[in-house]
Amino acid sequence: MYSLREGKIEDLPRALELIKELALYEKAPEQVTNTVEMMKVDGFGPHPVYGFFVCEKESNGDIIGIAIYYYRYSTWKGKRLYLEDIVVTESERGNGAGKMLFDRVMEKSLEANCTGMMWQVLDWNEPAINFYKKYGADLEAGWLNAHLQDYEIKKLLNK
Repeated sequence: MYSLREGKIEDLPRALELIKELALYEKAPEQVTNTVEMMKVDGFGPHPVYGFFVCEKESNGDIIGIAIYYYRYSTWKGKRLYLEDIVVTESERGNGAGKMLFDRVMEKSLEANCTGMMWQVLDWNEPAINFYKKYGADLEAGWLNAHLQDYEIKKLLNK
């Protein structure tokens, strides 16, 4: 029904479509400012900072899902794989594509000698929470996400 493979540069337009679909689902479509050009540089330039897998329908080769990951370093745990997003297009959810992608990312964490993997899930996203609970994932409470946008950093540093 589905097959998995490493993402290629020519997959980026479809990957960005899926990212925008996720943003819509998460009620934040205006937050997506990434572009295919940025993704080309960041994933396929001289210093790639992310990797991704695609899930295709075997019947027609359509990309119906992606998993985007990168590595981070924990001072407590060492090298960790960070799963940025798993996205399966709405019409294909519940058919096993998400499990295939998640399992492949877990395999990647072992191949890369990571001490584990981590990700975030919105507290209201019950389908995702239930999916991760099936794996016995530790869903931590008590941590708050923090971020600064580039324009905020520039303003703070007077740049």
